Amino acid sequence: MTTLDRVGALSVNGFDASSAVGLSTRTLDLVERRRRVLGPAYHLMYETPLELVRGEGVYVYDADGTRYLDMYNNVASVGHCHPRVVEAVTRQMSLINTHTRYLHEAVINYAEDLVGTFPDRLDTAMFTCTGSEANDLALRIARHATGRQGIIVTESAYHGGTVDVAACSPSMGPTSVRNAPWLRTVPAPDAYRVEGDLGTWFAEQVQAQIDDLAASGIGIAALMIDSIFASDGILPEPTPFLKPAADVVHAAGGMLIADEVQPGFGRLGASMWGFERHGLLPDIVTMGKPMGNGMPIAGLVMQSSLAEQFGRDLRYFNTFGGNPVTIAAAQAVLDVIRDEDLVSNSAAMGERMLAGLRTVADRVDSIGDVRGAGLFVGVEFIGPAGQPDPAEALRVVNAMKKRGVLISATGLYGNTLKIRPPLSIEAADVDYFLEQFATVLA
Repeated sequence: MTTLDRVGALSVNGFDASSAVGLSTRTLDLVERRRRVLGPAYHLMYETPLELVRGEGVYVYDADGTRYLDMYNNVASVGHCHPRVVEAVTRQMSLINTHTRYLHEAVINYAEDLVGTFPDRLDTAMFTCTGSEANDLALRIARHATGRQGIIVTESAYHGGTVDVAACSPSMGPTSVRNAPWLRTVPAPDAYRVEGDLGTWFAEQVQAQIDDLAASGIGIAALMIDSIFASDGILPEPTPFLKPAADVVHAAGGMLIADEVQPGFGRLGASMWGFERHGLLPDIVTMGKPMGNGMPIAGLVMQSSLAEQFGRDLRYFNTFGGNPVTIAAAQAVLDVIRDEDLVSNSAAMGERMLAGLRTVADRVDSIGDVRGAGLFVGVEFIGPAGQPDPAEALRVVNAMKKRGVLISATGLYGNTLKIRPPLSIEAADVDYFLEQFATVLA
C-alpha cells in the first residue's frame, strides 16, 4: 500500500536538536546539559521541548507560566497532583516505607480491592514498579506454566523496556527484536483497512505464527496484546473481535496476556478493563502507569493456580514493588475512580470528543478515520491516494502545542494522533480542545 518508512514509538513526535530553531538560551542550555549527562537514548517531545514545572487536574504549566491542556498524559490518570493522591502519599511517607517481606495491612487491603475489580478467576495480584517489569514477570510466568518460549505480538506493539519485553516492542525499532528467535509478529487488526470479518482475519494471522513457532520447535507460550492497540494506531472497533484469536492460542496450549497499562483503569469507558469489551478472560493481566497517578507502581493479576505454580518452583522479589507509599497512591487512585465516577465520565467525554472530531473530519479530506473508545482516541491522516500521512499528523501535533494543547502521534507510520487526557476531563475542556483542533485543521 505504501513505501513509507515505518517509525519507532520513540521517534514519533521526537525533538530533533539539529533542525530546531527559535529556542531560548535557557532551553538550548538545558538540552545540551541533558544530552551531555544523560546521553542520547533519552528522547524529548515536540519541535520545541517543554520544561514543565507544575500540574493541576488536566493542565500543566511550563517554566514561563504558560498553561497547556494535557490531552496526552495517561500517567496522571485521575488528574495531575490530585489532592487525595498527594495526601495519601504524604501521610504514608511520614510513617514508613519498606519492602513486602514485612506484613503491611494496606498492601493486603489494596490487593483485595484490586482483584475485586476483575472477573472471579483472576484473583491473585503481584506488584512491580513499572509496566515493563510487570510484562517481564508475565512472560516468565507464562513460559514457566507452558514449558514453551514463543511470544506473539502485533507488528508495532509497545510493551516496555526490559530485555525480553523490549523484544516484544517492535515499535522501538528493529534492533530490539534482532536477537529474539522466539518472537513472532502479526499485523494489527485494523478495521479501517482490513475487509471482511476482523475476528476471523486476526485469528488466522495468529494461527499462522503459532504454526511457525511449532514448526521451529519453540512452541507458543503467550499472545501479548493491549486491547486498544495503542502503538499500532489505536484500534478499538468493532468489538468483540479478539475472542477468536484468544481461542486459537488456548487451543494450542498458550496463554493470553492482556497488557492493560494503557487501556486499563476505566480509560475505555465501558468498564474498568479494556479486555472486558471483548468478552475475554485473559490468563494474566498487567498494569502500570495510571495505577499510581505518577507514583512508580505496577503489577499483574492472574489465576491463583498460576501464582501457586510459579511461587512453588521459582523465586520472585521486588524491593520497591508494592511498597506502602506507592500502594497508598494506588489505593487513592482506585478510590477516586469510583468516588468521582470516572469510568462513566470517560465514556461520556469520549463520546463528546469523538462526535466533535468527526464533525471536523467531515470537512477535511486529509482525515481518513476518527476512532476511539472512552478517552482513548485516534485520528488518522492520509494523503490523496489514501496513503498514511505522518507529516500532516506531526504538523497538527506541533500546531496544537502552539495553541496550548498537548497531544502526540502513534501507529506503524506515525500518522495517527494519540489523544488520551486524564479521566477527570470536563466538557468545557473537551470543547476547548475541539475548538483548537478545528482551527488548526481549517
